[in-house]
Amino acid sequence: MAQEKSVKRNWWKWVGGILATLLLIGIGSGLYLYHKWKPILSEKIKKVVVNSSQGLYTLNFKDIHLNVLTGTASIDEAVLTPDTTVFSMLKMAGLAPANLFQVKVKKLQINHVGLLNAYFNKKVNIKSIVLDQPSINMIHYKVRKRKDSLKPDLSLYQLLPRRIKSIQVNAIRIVNADFDYVKGETSKTLNRIRKLNLNVKDLLIDSLSQFDTTRFYHTKDIGFELTGYQSKDKMYLMKADTISGSATGKTIRIKGLKMIPLHPDLAFSRMFKYGKDRYDLNFSEIRFSGVDFLRLNEEEAFHAKALTIGPSKVGIFLNREMPAVPGLDKGANFPHMALKKLTLPATIDTVKLDNIDLAYTEYNPISQKRGTVYFQNLNGTIRNVTTDSSSLVKSNHAIANLNALVMKKTKINLRIDFNLTDKNGAFSYSGATGPLDLKALNPVSVPLGLIEIESGNMQKVDFNFSANRNGSSGKVHFYYTDLKLKLLKEGKNGEAPKKKGLLSFLANNLLVKDANPTKGETARTASVTFQRSPAASFFNLLWKGVFVGMRETAGLGIVPVKTPEKAMEAIRDKKKERKEKSIARKEKKPEKKVS
Repeated sequence: MAQEKSVKRNWWKWVGGILATLLLIGIGSGLYLYHKWKPILSEKIKKVVVNSSQGLYTLNFKDIHLNVLTGTASIDEAVLTPDTTVFSMLKMAGLAPANLFQVKVKKLQINHVGLLNAYFNKKVNIKSIVLDQPSINMIHYKVRKRKDSLKPDLSLYQLLPRRIKSIQVNAIRIVNADFDYVKGETSKTLNRIRKLNLNVKDLLIDSLSQFDTTRFYHTKDIGFELTGYQSKDKMYLMKADTISGSATGKTIRIKGLKMIPLHPDLAFSRMFKYGKDRYDLNFSEIRFSGVDFLRLNEEEAFHAKALTIGPSKVGIFLNREMPAVPGLDKGANFPHMALKKLTLPATIDTVKLDNIDLAYTEYNPISQKRGTVYFQNLNGTIRNVTTDSSSLVKSNHAIANLNALVMKKTKINLRIDFNLTDKNGAFSYSGATGPLDLKALNPVSVPLGLIEIESGNMQKVDFNFSANRNGSSGKVHFYYTDLKLKLLKEGKNGEAPKKKGLLSFLANNLLVKDANPTKGETARTASVTFQRSPAASFFNLLWKGVFVGMRETAGLGIVPVKTPEKAMEAIRDKKKERKEKSIARKEKKPEKKVS
């Protein structure tokens, strides 16, 4: 029995010894091959890069590490550099690519290369390639392609050495990349992204993969993600929780996008010489779907089937004490006019607005109060948003169908028809509201118009206008009962406005018609022609047309509506008057007696 145990121990010693010897031989062979082939391999890699790019790129690196047993390799501090002389020659010949790349990589790791399969079957299989902290400059040029050239662009498969049948990489990961998109003609950086993560899934280069419609540039997917994005200047902090996308999923998704003003509303506005809107934006999600990434890369044209915005909160503030920019015409910022400023052709089939809360606030320096118009739970669609010339030939109108809750009380339906090719920014709009207790408008009418609605019940308002950047004309139907107004004058030193008793009495008895239709009469219709001043915005033009129609129906048409320019004159006069009164009060103040 003891002899049998001794034999077993000796057998395991022999097996262990053989395995240890084989391991030492393997390690020794690996180290020998590593040191012998390292310089040859380094030069071979550099030569392959030059030859496969037709001399356009060169690759340099500090060091290379190879483990034959595990099939892993790594390259330290690699730099891929384009040869501008070769690029210029290719450009003159009409054979240059549209994009050049300058790449610096701290470490490039290649994991688990199937060396035996590569040697015997000429197929290179790699589990993963990881690029750690690369810096990538993508330099874009507008290049002319030779139409008469008989030599087509070589595919990736055709660029492979003849002895290799295929290359397959299960995953390529780019970690914490700095990416700059540069315009080649001017060397101007158009976009700059920091700490970008890129994931390439199942890259396959063989004779058939280039024709596989389920693949995007030989891959099953290219996905990207940017987390914790922040950008800050003196006025705003811009941040996003995540920005991500997928090439084969055809999506771009932005979550938690915020534009946060760094100063309170009045302080913000007074940091500028002229009036400027202050924005406070919070978008839970912005999502593009059906994005044509191939067309974006090859034709420099953006197309998406849908853009979904929301839930979101949008706050806009304007201080009316600040003068408008001299010579500024806000007609250039109308939505369909601003669309023309895009630098590349763009088409979004449908824009979807989902649960957006909009608050527009103005500060009236005469009343020294703020008034806010609320549009809550704004939903709807805008179809055919495009600047693409071929799309505009088919249809040059974008149609918006929107609905929202106004002043937290009544629903409004609005349809806007934008003419996308008209030089004057032509559009039409129509809509209707539901019932409303008109006193709900006092938070706006008191601070901004110094008018308090004592009573009034609106059954509905409907309207239909044709407009452009010069003004609007149309009809308004305003149905209401029991309307009574109180005209106000501003309080002293920011106190509450006070009633103008006599004027309020005269207005209610001589001007204001307390109902429409008046008993025994047909309903009145207001025909409105409104001329927009250059300082008035698109939103101002929309509501001013309806507002003027409501005023005329109520009998206040005889009282002129102040343009922004006239309003600024009134503000200047009021400031001057207040200054003079303040000086007078100081002069009348009795001096203290010296005892």
